[in-house]
Amino acid sequence: MKILPISKEKAIELLKSYNQEQSDMNHYLESAAVMKQIAKEIGEDEEYYEMLGLLHDVDWSLTKNDSKNHLTLAPEILRKNGFDEEFINIIVSHGYGYDCAGLKDKKREKKIEFILAASETITGLIHAYALMRGKKISDMEVSGLKKKFKDKAFAAGCNREIISEIEKAGISLDNFFRIAIEGIKNIKEQVGLE
Repeated sequence: MKILPISKEKAIELLKSYNQEQSDMNHYLESAAVMKQIAKEIGEDEEYYEMLGLLHDVDWSLTKNDSKNHLTLAPEILRKNGFDEEFINIIVSHGYGYDCAGLKDKKREKKIEFILAASETITGLIHAYALMRGKKISDMEVSGLKKKFKDKAFAAGCNREIISEIEKAGISLDNFFRIAIEGIKNIKEQVGLE
């Protein structure tokens, strides 16, 4: 088990100290919930995975008006809070392939990098689908989510290729959909879902 320098509560305080919009905060909490659920399923450190999900966009509220700078401030913020370089590198890896922080040509290689990128990306699809269903996630089924995944016009900003990277971590898409729904169900009240 890896020792984390700060508690989940402190991490949430840290995020809130940067003037978060509720929708962004929901995204961090959902990413954390999906990561925690995956860790539980595959026998990894739940707290560590959850913290990666929670803090993956730690500098987003500071950089979103100039998204090329996204993930340029994150390493320093995380270092200041006691996180090690391994944790920081995993966080930065979810930006690989995007035109931010000089990451456009980098490729994810580690299982945990694929898991973080896919997990934080699928939250957009699940949240949009829940809103379409009157905010209901409690009875969401994998088959319905799969249809929305295949419908490229639905939640069009949600990168299906990154979600599919979960398979590079040895987890099938269907299984991932089930795990991700389960994870977000666990915190539905916190993110305004039912």
